[in-house]
Amino acid sequence: MASPAAPPLIPAPATPPGALPAELPIAPRRRPWRYVSGGLALLAAVLLARSLAGNPAFEWPVVGSYLTSAAILQGLWLTLWLTAVVMVLGFALGAGLAVARLSGNPVLQTLSWGFVWIFRATPLLVQLLFWFNIGALYPKLALSVPFGGELFAVRTVDLLGPVLTAAIGLTLHEAAFAAEVVRSGVLSVDQGQLEAAASLGLGRGRVLRRIVLPQAMRAILPPAGNMLIGTLKGTSVISVLAVHDLLFSAQLIYNRTYQVIPLLVVATLWYVAVTSLLSVGQYYLERHFARGSTRAELPPTPWQRTRAALRRAALHRAGGR
Repeated sequence: MASPAAPPLIPAPATPPGALPAELPIAPRRRPWRYVSGGLALLAAVLLARSLAGNPAFEWPVVGSYLTSAAILQGLWLTLWLTAVVMVLGFALGAGLAVARLSGNPVLQTLSWGFVWIFRATPLLVQLLFWFNIGALYPKLALSVPFGGELFAVRTVDLLGPVLTAAIGLTLHEAAFAAEVVRSGVLSVDQGQLEAAASLGLGRGRVLRRIVLPQAMRAILPPAGNMLIGTLKGTSVISVLAVHDLLFSAQLIYNRTYQVIPLLVVATLWYVAVTSLLSVGQYYLERHFARGSTRAELPPTPWQRTRAALRRAALHRAGGR
């Protein structure tokens, strides 16, 4: 028995050149739990803010009166000064340690590794207390010449005050971590680019300035920014040395007035404000050194996104009229 003949194929109508296919309706995916979780988180944040604002134990009028007092501002200035000095000296010493670690000299490599190992393995508080009591180990520092006697001598207690002791301890502790940050940033640069630069006859200084540093900074900046913020907050440890930083200034006031919570809130608000400013600076520095890393354009900044949203809202209102 013969099989029935297959129906003839009907060719699909040809799409005219330049014509677009019919648009299909797009239904957004429903995510009800996203709105539920967002609502619960927002409710918890509102309740927490209400509790903080309405709790009389915070004594907000007292916080406002001490927020810009002379003692607090002097402590804040010392904290900022110490943070800047420690970061500059720490990264300068850390860069030298990183170069020594990357060099081909085994002696420099070993000494640099030993420095990083010791100061990363020791707690910061222990280091500060050690430097504060260095006079028990070396009561006197003297300069003398062979067979010529002592030129001059000074007591260690008179030479190393609390502020200088804190600066030395924080700088050496910072340098150990900065050395690893700089070393990892330099190692992140592709070795092929260095070989290409050497084949073109570029000098080592130009290669470092034009090729290594711009690319290494992309890997150095994020941990360096975290270290800066950590150093700012870590300066509160020096209050054990009776250095009049921000926290110690607040402690002196509440030891006299017994208003512990309001003065701790004052210190917290200043730490949060300065840390926020440093975070903004870190964001724009990372954005600056990210240029050229991808072919796509850089993402807009928060200010640019705000301006674009305001512009769209203005155009929407103008179109509604």
